[in-house]
Amino acid sequence: MEREERMLTRAAVLVPLVDRPEGYTVLLTQRTAHLEHHAGQISFPGGRAEDEDASPVHTALREAEEEIGLHRRHVVEIAGFLDLYQTVTGFLVTPVVGFVDPSFVLRLDPFEVAEAFEAPLEFLLDPNHHEQRSLVYNGQQRRYYVIPYQDRNIWGATAAMLVDFSRRLAEHSSLSL
Repeated sequence: MEREERMLTRAAVLVPLVDRPEGYTVLLTQRTAHLEHHAGQISFPGGRAEDEDASPVHTALREAEEEIGLHRRHVVEIAGFLDLYQTVTGFLVTPVVGFVDPSFVLRLDPFEVAEAFEAPLEFLLDPNHHEQRSLVYNGQQRRYYVIPYQDRNIWGATAAMLVDFSRRLAEHSSLSL
């Protein structure tokens, strides 16, 4: 795996948890349709690491500010990390879980982000909403998760990270959000 990791592009995403009166939500984006990687998909704010990024946290916060205008002062606490995720497009992604002050005002980068929305964390982490599907990609059968939410399908890396989050919380059932 170490040799494989060197060939992958390092990236990080912010898994932004927003404390709302009705419960925690997750801030998600829909990528614009013309992007080279993951066009039109639902995703967490984030992207590739730059040389000046000191850590995955720095990458996730910088990218969240660039993509959706979420200033780092609104990320009040970094809760931790989910498992590294390797995409089929050659990225090794570090998911950074952070608590976000709900007083933020977003400014979307119209080149990268078509829209931003919040979905209830409880819904996204409920295993009853995690569907497994498969498709053929580059001649190989691949399995992936889909989480249908309203008129959207959260799938691929984002859904896999949410499933990982759900499993981790289930392992520590005394934790609840």
